[in-house]
Order: sequence, then C-alpha cells, then structure tokens
Amino acid sequence: MVDVHRLRVLRSVIGERSIGGAAAALGYTPSAVSQHIAALQRETGLTLVERDGRGIVPTDAGVILATESEAVFEQLARVDGLISELRDGRLGQLRINYFASAGAVWIPPIVATISREFPGLRLDLRLIELLDPAAPSPDVEIYVEADERRATDAPGFVGRPLTDDPYLAVVPQDSEWADRESVTLHELSRVPWVDNDVARGPCRKALLNACTAVGFSPDFSVETQDYPTAIRFVAAGIGLTVVPELALADLPDGVVAVPIVDPTPSRAIRVRVRRSAADLPPVRRVLELLDTTVAQQKSSPAGRGNATCGR
Repeated sequence: MVDVHRLRVLRSVIGERSIGGAAAALGYTPSAVSQHIAALQRETGLTLVERDGRGIVPTDAGVILATESEAVFEQLARVDGLISELRDGRLGQLRINYFASAGAVWIPPIVATISREFPGLRLDLRLIELLDPAAPSPDVEIYVEADERRATDAPGFVGRPLTDDPYLAVVPQDSEWADRESVTLHELSRVPWVDNDVARGPCRKALLNACTAVGFSPDFSVETQDYPTAIRFVAAGIGLTVVPELALADLPDGVVAVPIVDPTPSRAIRVRVRRSAADLPPVRRVLELLDTTVAQQKSSPAGRGNATCGR
C-alpha cells in the first residue's frame, strides 16, 4: 500500500516546485520532506522528482501519480467530513423504543424536532409491546418500570426516573362520581370494570397492586386490549375503566375522567440510554426534549385533556 501521507507530500512538492516550498507549506523541515519523497520512490520503484539546478522538477511518473491521487484525497476529505458529522450526530441511525401511550403523546413532536435539527439521521422507532426479542438494542428506551423499588437497568445502559403517571377512573357521565373532584379507589370496587391491558404487564400490575392494598380485586366484566376500546365500552354504559393520565384525551361524549385518591395508583415511567450513545448530540437532544415535554404536560391545568389515547 502506498503511504497516503507521502502522496500528500509529493503533491505539495510538485505544486510548490521545491522541497523548501513544500516544507514551508506543510510545516516540516526540508530534510523531512526529502526523506518522505525518497521513501515514496523506494515504495513505488519510481523516480518521481529530479534535480534541476537548485530546484526540482517532477518526472512524468511523478506528475501522473500526483494527478491521479487527487481523487484519493477528495474521497479522504469526504470521509473526514462524514466522521465529523457522525461524531456530531448529524448522520447515522438512532433507535428509540417506547410504550404505546408515550408514543402517541410524546414521540411525534420529539421526532419532528430531531428530524429538523439532524436531517441526515435515520430514526428507528419501535413499540415495546410489539418488540421482537431479537430486535437490536435501542439507543433510547422509554418504559414503565415493573417495580420502582427495584429499578435496575440492563447491562450497558444507564437510566433514571422520568415521571409518575397517575391513574384516573373513566366513568359514564351519569355516574354518581362524574361530578366529583375525586373518588376513592375502594369506592370503585362496587361496579364492574372494563379491563384494558392485554399485555398483563407492569401497567396493569401497578393498578392491581393498589387495589389489593385496599382490600379488593376488580370485577372485570369485559376484557379489551387497549385503552381507547375500553373507554368506548364505558361510553356505551358498560362499567368503568381505569387508565393512566397519559392515555387520556379526546374523551368521547358520555364519559368523564375522575382522579382517584386514597390511594392514587400510578405507574413509574423511566428512560434509559445506551452508555456508548449517551454523549451523542441527538441522544442528548431527545432527553432534553423529553424532559421539557413531560414538564409542560405536568404544568398544564388541563394536562390529561391534552393527551392522546393509547396504551
């Protein structure tokens, strides 16, 4: 392999038409430039420059080699630029995993901003509920913690709490609780419930644990697979359903969302990032946007009314 650095020296010598001129342009000593040229001639087996009085002139071989190597340096410059863009997060791929209600409410505006600020970045978005076990590891994952008392992160990841998402009761508009500011969890034990979580995952577990703590197990008269469908059943007059605040918005006519107290069930939402990606600009930007979005939602007087239904 020809030494690319020596090719660069050759091009400078031919361009300056002297060893001294090339040395000044490259910041080398004339002796170092002469050594590079001599080494390149040994590597190639070619005479590339010849003495001409006090200066040098390129041979035909030297001119051809210098001219043809121009494409090499153009390509190297492109690679250098690519490396810089990758380092700055302007190119490449960013994988984000999320659960459905977070995807419906938080992810679209975040993705819109990231796409605008990092136009060369390819975004790979995966819904946790449908994730293939063989799917590649994400760079960022937003998830519901199964047990916040034992919050741990997978090897190679670092995580932190994002927010607590309280549950509300969605009841018919003619319910005895519809006009109240809150309802106790135990009061809800008196009527049939509409189940809304086919995954039987941490979201459902958090709710059932709260019910157990006050001495009852919900009577699920209907089982559905998502929050919007369960809410529609309530609107049709079939029991009530209990959903996280993040999953509430655009409630259909005929239903009301009422806060639950004594206790207020909630799910712990966390975010984790791959350690090797934690310092990438787009990853840092995603976390910044996520924190801002969560804070805005929490500070909104009509926070739950601004959310979008999802699971």
